[in-house]
Amino acid sequence: MASLSTPSSASAGRPSPSISSSNIQSHRPAPSTDTFPFPPSHSFPPFYTLQPTLLTRSTQLAKWSALILRYHAYHRLYRLYLSTALSSPLFHNATIHKRLSHASLVEIIDYMSKSEKDGGAGGRAEWIGGTRGEKKRDEAWIWWKRPEEWAEVLAGWVDRTGQKGTVLTFWELLKGEAVRGEEWVGMEEEVLARSLGVLVKKAKAQIFGEEGERGVKFF
Repeated sequence: MASLSTPSSASAGRPSPSISSSNIQSHRPAPSTDTFPFPPSHSFPPFYTLQPTLLTRSTQLAKWSALILRYHAYHRLYRLYLSTALSSPLFHNATIHKRLSHASLVEIIDYMSKSEKDGGAGGRAEWIGGTRGEKKRDEAWIWWKRPEEWAEVLAGWVDRTGQKGTVLTFWELLKGEAVRGEEWVGMEEEVLARSLGVLVKKAKAQIFGEEGERGVKFF
């Protein structure tokens, strides 16, 4: 698999975006082959060109959004780098010689970043280091689970395992023995920090320390 964002595990049998677990390193090399089960639309040439008709275009945006989310969840990817992603199997089907354009991908990420109220995918993407309308936007978070959703998962683990009052380092939460087999294992530290930040706002956690040496206490 060509690198899309943060490379990830290539083990088979991944479940859907909302349920899964994997032990990854955020920046290790991606696997050379892609075992993701692409839908039939991925082999349909017109799928790679956003159509001018509003209804057709809206359907395309929704399908691309769902595909991107499933792909990232399957491979445990959290970031999308547009400049390299366009050469990946997700956006380039070498068999039918079709590739999504950069402009189209930007439009798709814009759509994913909007709320459903604003006609988007419900905040399932977020530009990193840039906002809509800016020219240089090459990196985005792909939220197959939003920080709020990860916060619920973490809070459930705290209650289930009796971690209230416990102090854990970020390393222990990402790679420690106590979290072996949990679905957030190996996620990027920034994603963990943002997810824990949701719990902090609810007075369910306190984060302390500097970046690279951070810890958290659960309440």
